[in-house]
Order: sequence, then structure tokens, then C-alpha cells
Amino acid sequence: MNNTAENRLHGLDLLRAFAITYVFMYHYGGIFGHPTWVNSISSFGWTGVDLFFVLSGYLISSQIFDGLIARNYFSWKSFFIKRCIRIIPAYLVVVGVYFCFPIVHEREALAPIWKYLSFTQNWGLDLSKHGTFSHAWSLCIEEQFYIGFPIVLLILLKTKSLKIGGWLLLLLFVFGFFARYLVWNWQVLAFEESDDFLLKWYEWIYYPSFARMDGLLLGIAVAAASRYQSTFFKSCTKHWRYFLFASILILVFGNFSFPDKYGIFYSVLIFPIVSFGYAFLLITAISPNAFLYRLKHPLINQLANLSYALYLTHKISIHLTQSQFSKLGVVVDGNSMLLISIIVSLLIAWILNKLVEKPIMKFKKYLIA
Repeated sequence: MNNTAENRLHGLDLLRAFAITYVFMYHYGGIFGHPTWVNSISSFGWTGVDLFFVLSGYLISSQIFDGLIARNYFSWKSFFIKRCIRIIPAYLVVVGVYFCFPIVHEREALAPIWKYLSFTQNWGLDLSKHGTFSHAWSLCIEEQFYIGFPIVLLILLKTKSLKIGGWLLLLLFVFGFFARYLVWNWQVLAFEESDDFLLKWYEWIYYPSFARMDGLLLGIAVAAASRYQSTFFKSCTKHWRYFLFASILILVFGNFSFPDKYGIFYSVLIFPIVSFGYAFLLITAISPNAFLYRLKHPLINQLANLSYALYLTHKISIHLTQSQFSKLGVVVDGNSMLLISIIVSLLIAWILNKLVEKPIMKFKKYLIA
């Protein structure tokens, strides 16, 4: 969800803008009052987070691989400082707002503050008790990735085992299938006839890091192929139409081919299916001949720039908008409320970006000098 130099590829800005829009509509249709038509586009909106995972895996690993290729060296200190500068300040502001002003709570109580500060909120997350700021779960997984991936790569470099990196990616990807299968049988199946079934499914299948690595791993794979198998990758990008068609086909399949939502087959397969769909879309977006690569619009770029701030604050914005404007007679599940919620959400994200994100970024060069 973060901007790097490579994000200036307009195709990646487009994907980021699409991802945050999809997530926004998913939460608007799933948590808040909404027009009926929103359901038709919001039900699959949870996959916007998986697109963010694919983008993060690609962008972060690309930075590291580029440093290794250009200088046979990568500054781990610089990497961690830049990640902290980009992620932590705005995140801490929003955490502070949630804990200091209960009026912004959109659902049940918050998780303990140490879980947000340690980026472990996604482990054991019970929505019936800690439903407020629950979307921090994906930020926890990304932060764990920012810490874990460089460490694993450093070990491979120190042991001169970088060549097995591809096999390690494959092993971790396959591990996800077995992990979801075992956890579904051990922790979820017993609640299949219980009212707590969905809560347990989200707690053990949807939120844990071990179950949601697919997008990050495929993002790394795309970055590795584009850097270390550049000739092959360039030949693939010439056939971007096939990747775009495959992406659409895979995502449509994932959306409509599982009648038993939350069943074992859905739980084991849906995340890798969606991640493959978005990985192919990513390949299309970075293919120089593709229209996604060339598509440029100031509104798309601006929405992409605000995506992190918007992700952090959109539930606060929607909750406050609906609670206050409903007192003025605006129908909660009407189109007018949706439009006002979008405007307020963008405004609050813009304020966070201007007052926190951008000023902090100005100090980056001093901290990594």
C-alpha cells in the first residue's frame, strides 16, 4: 500500500487505486448501511487486500533485488528505516485516534494496544470482541513481511544459497495449502454447525499470516523473474493480452465457482487462486505494450497516493459520516450517503497525507544518510 519509485509506473498506480476502491466498497457493503446495488460489486471486494499483497511483494522485493544486482549489496538499515518512515507515523496517529476517541469506533472494542504496536493483531483476532480497526490485520502481515523477507534473504546471501530461493518460495506456497487444510480441520470444522463458525473461520483461516502468504510470495516471484530471468520475462510481457485474459478468467472463476463458501475447498484454494489472478494482472500492468501500463490520469495517481491513508481511516470516516449525517435526515442506505461518505473519506485521507505522511517523508534523506 506504499509508494516507492517504481510506483510511478502508471499501471501500478492504477492497480493500487483499484485495490483501495474495492476494499472501500467491500467494507461499505459489509459493515455499514448501503444501497442494495453495492452488494453486486462489494461481495468480492475483500480480494482488494490480496492485490495489495501482490503489489507489496513485488515492489519491496524489486527494491532489494535491484540493489543486489546493481551493487551486489543492499543496505538493510536503509531499507528498514524507509519502511518505518513510510508505515509507522500515519499508523500510530490512527491508532492514537482510535484509543483516545471512542466515538470513532465503528464496531466492537479494540484489541489490546500492544497487539497494534507489535503488529500481531491479526493473530487470534476475534471479531465478536475486537471488531474495531480490524482491518489492521493486513498491515500486520505486511509489516511481518517487511521484517521477515529481508532476514531470510540475508541468510541465503550469507550462506551463498540464493539459488535455492525459488524452491523456498515454492515450498512456502505449498505450505499454505497444507496449513489451511490442517487448520480448517483442527480449528474450524468443529464449529461448522455453530453460530460461531464464521468467527472461527476468520480467526483461523482469513487473518493468520501463515494462511495469507500467497499474494506476497507471488509478488516476489514476479519481481525475481523480471530481474533474474529478464529475457524470459520480457518475452512474456509481449503477450500481455494472454495474461490479462487469464487474470480475468481466474478471478471470475474464484468469485463464482465455490458454492460452499467457507468450506474446506474454498478455504484451501481461494487465496492462491485470487493471488494468481492478481499476479497475472500485475504482469499486464508492468508490460510496456499494455494499455494498463500507459494509462495515466491525475485522479488515478492521486487516489493511489492516498491509498495508505485511505485504508487506515476509511472506516472512521464512514462511521462518523453516517452517524452525523443521518441526524440531518440523509438516508443511511441511500446513494447520497454513499457519495458523502466517499467525499469525507477522501478528505480525511488527504489531511492525514498532508499533515503526517508528506512532512515525515521530507526527513527520510537525513535519517538514511
